[in-house]
Amino acid sequence: MLILLTFLFFIGSVFSQELPPINSFKTEDYGGENQNWSISQAENNFIYVANNKGLLEFNGATWQLYETPNETIMRSVKAYKNQIFTGFYMGFGFWKKNDFGVLEYKSIVDAQNVKMIEDEQIWSIVELDGWMVFKSLQRIYLYNLSSKVVKIINIKNRVNSLSKVEGVIYFHESGNGLFKIENGLPKLVSDHKFIKENFIVDIFKRDNRILLLTQENGFYFLNDNAVEKWKIPSDFIFKGKKIYSAKKLHDNSFALGTISDGIININEFGELNYQINQSVGLLNNTVLDVFEDHDNNLWLGLDKGVNCINNTSPIKIYNEKNDFLGTIYTSIIYKGYIYLGTNQGLFYRNVNSNQPFKFIENTQGQVWSLNTIDDKLFCGHDIGTFIVDRNKAKNIFNDTGTWQLIKIDESTILQGGYKGLYVLKKQFGLWKVRNKIVGFDNSSKSLILVDKNRLFVNHEYKGVFKITLDDRLYRVENFEVEPTVEKGNHSNIVNYFGDVLYANKKGVYKYDKSSDSFSKDSIYSKLLSNDAYISGKLIHNSGDNKLWTFSEDKIKYLSPGKFNDKPIINKIYISETMPKAVSGYENIIQLGNENYLIGTSNGYIVVDISKIDIEKDFDVYINKINSFKTDEPKNNISLTKNKEFDFVNNNLEFFYNVPYYNKTQNIKYQYKLVGFNKDWSQPSTSNSIAFKNISFGDYTFNVRAIIGGRISNNSSYSFKINKPWYVSNTFVGLYVSICLFALYLVHVFSKRYYRKQREELIEKNKKESELKELESSKEIIKLNNDKLRSDIESKNRELATSTMNIIKKNEFLNTIKTELVNGGQKSITKVVNIINKNLNNTDDWKMFQEAFNNADKKFLKKVKDKHPNLTPNDLRLCAYLRLNLSSKEIAPLLNISPRSVEVKRYRLRKKMELPHDSNLTNYILEI
Repeated sequence: MLILLTFLFFIGSVFSQELPPINSFKTEDYGGENQNWSISQAENNFIYVANNKGLLEFNGATWQLYETPNETIMRSVKAYKNQIFTGFYMGFGFWKKNDFGVLEYKSIVDAQNVKMIEDEQIWSIVELDGWMVFKSLQRIYLYNLSSKVVKIINIKNRVNSLSKVEGVIYFHESGNGLFKIENGLPKLVSDHKFIKENFIVDIFKRDNRILLLTQENGFYFLNDNAVEKWKIPSDFIFKGKKIYSAKKLHDNSFALGTISDGIININEFGELNYQINQSVGLLNNTVLDVFEDHDNNLWLGLDKGVNCINNTSPIKIYNEKNDFLGTIYTSIIYKGYIYLGTNQGLFYRNVNSNQPFKFIENTQGQVWSLNTIDDKLFCGHDIGTFIVDRNKAKNIFNDTGTWQLIKIDESTILQGGYKGLYVLKKQFGLWKVRNKIVGFDNSSKSLILVDKNRLFVNHEYKGVFKITLDDRLYRVENFEVEPTVEKGNHSNIVNYFGDVLYANKKGVYKYDKSSDSFSKDSIYSKLLSNDAYISGKLIHNSGDNKLWTFSEDKIKYLSPGKFNDKPIINKIYISETMPKAVSGYENIIQLGNENYLIGTSNGYIVVDISKIDIEKDFDVYINKINSFKTDEPKNNISLTKNKEFDFVNNNLEFFYNVPYYNKTQNIKYQYKLVGFNKDWSQPSTSNSIAFKNISFGDYTFNVRAIIGGRISNNSSYSFKINKPWYVSNTFVGLYVSICLFALYLVHVFSKRYYRKQREELIEKNKKESELKELESSKEIIKLNNDKLRSDIESKNRELATSTMNIIKKNEFLNTIKTELVNGGQKSITKVVNIINKNLNNTDDWKMFQEAFNNADKKFLKKVKDKHPNLTPNDLRLCAYLRLNLSSKEIAPLLNISPRSVEVKRYRLRKKMELPHDSNLTNYILEI
């Protein structure tokens, strides 16, 4: 059931209304001109509008203008199947989408060679039984959709209206009456004088009777040939107004577009539902066309712009343009009246009235709370505390501002104020402030009583205070900040059916009396939206079993389970553009049944939650694809063909939409490019996405929409990015060949290189080996030489020793000989002979020669070769001289006197032919 409150209009009077949400589209939105003459909807839910400049197409996300082919005003439009029929000055025909998703026009006039009347315009189009009917002011054209045949009905006078009613087409001819079309010909229905003389705007059926809507006199029934007034409660509405357009809606109500008073809606019984004009939401007061879409939204073609009224929306918006209330901070229903506490003061009106809210005197300023205690309405105000009785407010406390009041017992109220806690007592039936509670001066915005003298006070910037009062409630015995919960901006504490709940950004915490602490509750915490958190305000109204919370894009409420004790959490999705309350001061009250009033920063909205669960399927469409090179113009590509793209065109841009026109809910999209993305993107309100520098390969673009938590079907587009020329099969083969050839060359050159390197290495190793061998040989030679030197030195020492021994022996023997000669002749002769024999023994020489040759090899041979005339005694002398012996040392070896040695030396010099100044010993040493 629609939440449309009945209200009355009187001339010059405007009343407050709770109206359906209204979408407004201005000229800058749709890109056309001001006037919009006709509206229609295609099977895919796209909206089409006949505009002064041409045909407007709206897909729910973007508008597209197709200019009239002959650049005249487009007067009429009718969508039928996959064709959009339009009429304009001196022409009519149809539009059809090509493979690129773009509408192309086909003229019926040109194709069928229709001769139109001079200055003729097509004002309306209807379809019936495979025929499309076009109406101008002078003619009616019948176009057969199958055979393409055009029939013409010529009208004598002006054709005022053309209507399709239960399978019959009626038209009103000025001055001649009402006609219907049968077998392609006009047939008179009634030529009643009233019909001739009045302008018939539209024709309907009601109770099996024809119902005529006149331009200025309201509704009339046609009974046979009699005309009877339809007397309805809203007849007064038609006085002084001209009806230009009309539509009978799905609920049998009537939407009437006026020339200068906006849109009027009356129900099937003729009672006024609402009137909306420019002062309360329309862009313009002249309604040129009224159209109801597939979702029962009401579209208005205006003299300036387009409006869409969400007639079936569960949300109604209070309009305060002529009834200013301000920002609503609290609300309550008390004794049949709605009270609204705002930043402007306290307002009220009767629950069942549509009259404006009235201001209660003396309450100007900020109202914080409204509570009913002891059957009294208490108002917490910036200047204190009031008790409200209908339209009067009595101030009972004005020391400081009051946040909240809670009942302790039948005669005691605890009040939280700007400066702490106060006690109100009832004395002789009157409530008065008894005392301020001493010992706690913090602002006490949110209070929860645990028992008579124990309570929690929430302070957003300091935390939750746990306070114990004395029994008489005069002073604070103890208070501390509760350690088990954190402070938080827009945090809140509330009592829900005995559960003390504290909420902040991190969740909802439940108080446990037994442990005297809070712990996070997993069920209650589901009420808060981490990604869209704006407030932890929890609202529970007496008489209602629901616990409410608010976030950026939804309202949640918890209610007890129907079949068990497990609570149920429900969601109401609301567009981010809808009015909302001030964060931390959200408020909601039940008006009755399932209707709830929600205070906002700009009035209030009313929600019928019984309609929230109505789910309708919706589809998402890919309506346009662009392909482009970087920094070059974009090209529109086919949606059905040519799904292969050259690599140079590997930048693709997709446009998508959902033809959904409910203002109260957001449309968000998710996309996934299979072959590029694995997961769906984050939801976004953007209806397009561009992919740049897509690699070659096969891809599928998927897109889906999310509305009110529901996900649409997927719309997909598969395509292929061809390989660039440099990675084509031919070039890949060439690359493979080049690579193989390169590998072969690398193999050859590397083989040659490594062979050369091996040879060089071998040569180097050889040289190093030879060098090492040479070094080893040198080392060996050196060692041998060292050994030889050692041997020579040893032999020299040996030779020297031997020589010295011989010398000493001979010296000794000569001494003996001398002594014996001097001693006696006879005995001495024998000894002398023996000594002579020893002195002349050649064994000593042989031994010396052997030792000398070991010490100085080849010397004697060299001397002999150089001086072949030398005798053995000469060689002997040379050997002694080689040993650098003096003549005195040589003499004993030769058994001669030193003088004789000098003679021998002289003779040796002669034999050797040495110069006179040459030293013999040096010469021999140098050989």
